[in-house]
Amino acid sequence: PPAGRAACHPVTTGRFAPSPTGRLHLGNLRTALVAWLFARSEGGSFLVRMEDLDRVPASEDHEADQLADLAALGLDWDGEVVRQSERFDLYEAAIARLDAAGLTYPCYCTRREIREAASAPHDGPVPDGAYPGTCRGLTPRERAEREAAGRPPALRLRADVGPVTVDDVLLGEFSAVVDDVVLRRNDGVPAYNLAVVVDDAAQGVDQVVRGDDLASSTPRQAHLADLLGLPRPTWAHVPLVLGPSGQRLAKRDGAVTLPELAALGVSALDVLRILAVSLRLALPGEPVRAADLVDRFEPVLLPTVPWVLDPGSGRSVT
Repeated sequence: PPAGRAACHPVTTGRFAPSPTGRLHLGNLRTALVAWLFARSEGGSFLVRMEDLDRVPASEDHEADQLADLAALGLDWDGEVVRQSERFDLYEAAIARLDAAGLTYPCYCTRREIREAASAPHDGPVPDGAYPGTCRGLTPRERAEREAAGRPPALRLRADVGPVTVDDVLLGEFSAVVDDVVLRRNDGVPAYNLAVVVDDAAQGVDQVVRGDDLASSTPRQAHLADLLGLPRPTWAHVPLVLGPSGQRLAKRDGAVTLPELAALGVSALDVLRILAVSLRLALPGEPVRAADLVDRFEPVLLPTVPWVLDPGSGRSVT
């Protein structure tokens, strides 16, 4: 592979795991296509999991719309769609194991208090939003006072680890200090970083393809997998799709979903072709179907920079 990139490993099971809170936009669809190609080009299985733990209410209609969008591009999946909201027993069992090992503690901090903390207790690089350890050393009395004041606690991991290194097929090797990540939110819902680790292991997922905005959380998830005795998957973080302003693609950028583009005369097959061109898998104007791209797929040739889109016309700007 090119310098800085990790070698590719055979994939037996890949996945795409959106949050069912709205239609998939072109950035989501591009990542889904890459994840599908990674799995199918290796003859592997491809799963869809709905990560519906977000505070934004999920919807069965959104889930159906997202699945329809994937199918419209020609992306298929194996087995039933899994929903995180139906798997709390698995997450609580993992939390119980960490708790029994003395690796958890309650945290009463608000988001504002965390943001305003002067510094984190770790040396070296830390992920965005890293927790400064404020509640680590609270006495039983101090905890009781906070609970009496009406502060429901979240549950955090007592990380006690230095930089954790991971290998990424697209980004290469990188490291970050792992902070005391949340395991269960203060509303009682298991946290994303724990749930995704448990789910990937339970489903046999050995490759995770997702946007590179999530790369900073990967060392946290790798450390959680290690603590739970679960295998680490291989990661491949794909550069984002950006709007004309250079910011992450969003609804404010105009026509960014399949229905919005269809209203402009851009069909799902047109969108697939545009995405394929952006991934160096097709020539401009070349008609392609998803199945045509499987034999062309070469991870080492994937772009390493964000793709800037003119969403009003469905054409790439860069």
